[in-house]
Amino acid sequence: MSGPIGVYDSGFGGLSVLRELRSHLPEADFVYLGDSGRAPYGGRDAHTILDLAEQCVQRLFEEGTAVVIVACHTVSSVALRHLQARYGNQARRVLGVTIPAAEAAVRATRGRIGFLGTHGTVASGTFATEVHKLAAVEVIERAAPLLAPIVEEGWETSDVASAAVARYLHLLGDVDTVVLGCTHYPLLRRAFEGALGPDVTLLDPAPYVAARLVDWVQRHPGFVDTGSGTLRALTTGDPARFAELGARFLAAPLPKVECLHLHDGRLVSGRGGATAGQVVR
Repeated sequence: MSGPIGVYDSGFGGLSVLRELRSHLPEADFVYLGDSGRAPYGGRDAHTILDLAEQCVQRLFEEGTAVVIVACHTVSSVALRHLQARYGNQARRVLGVTIPAAEAAVRATRGRIGFLGTHGTVASGTFATEVHKLAAVEVIERAAPLLAPIVEEGWETSDVASAAVARYLHLLGDVDTVVLGCTHYPLLRRAFEGALGPDVTLLDPAPYVAARLVDWVQRHPGFVDTGSGTLRALTTGDPARFAELGARFLAAPLPKVECLHLHDGRLVSGRGGATAGQVVR
């Protein structure tokens, strides 16, 4: 079985990863699912993340994909092994972003890696674990919960963004490599570059994730169709807002965004119940 490539994220941020994936695999078709109606994931407990991730990955396989990329660092850190055990088989695979990020960081570092991500990503310790499988280097991880909301407000170039980035970098201390461990953070590149010294490497994992996927597709023929570069976009949130905000992450207009809602434990097409005003249950 082969088909389009599925990409799953908790919301908009994974579109920054999708941008790199499409650049590296321009003939592949993609189906993107952003769970923006239930984002953010970073402060949720692990069992809730597993439930949400199961629903989203299941839906992408129902869309005819044979391989799903978990672009969300929180889900990749907390739930990837579970998703692989539940859904992976000879015909379907689930891949994440943590290992490519760790590999790239080890290649870049001189011995002290700083990692910024959500509370859930950092609390899992998964990034440091993967790094230490590769090299005996120091990893300093810090949660940076203010950065994603700043991006979604469109304040990437504001003084607020610069101050928040500088504060989180200060918490990392003296590192030689800084890994952007959330898919929102690449939009803050200017603020990071303005705050970092010339000897510190700023690492966005997305290009390395894309390069690894190209290699994986070459080694695993039969999972991905040679398509025409089409994109379908699905969201559990408001489609109009998703299209507007998502275009900033993708750096291109999105196609018509399709709406999903939860019904009997599954994500199905169409809008759910009331989204505004008072709700009575």
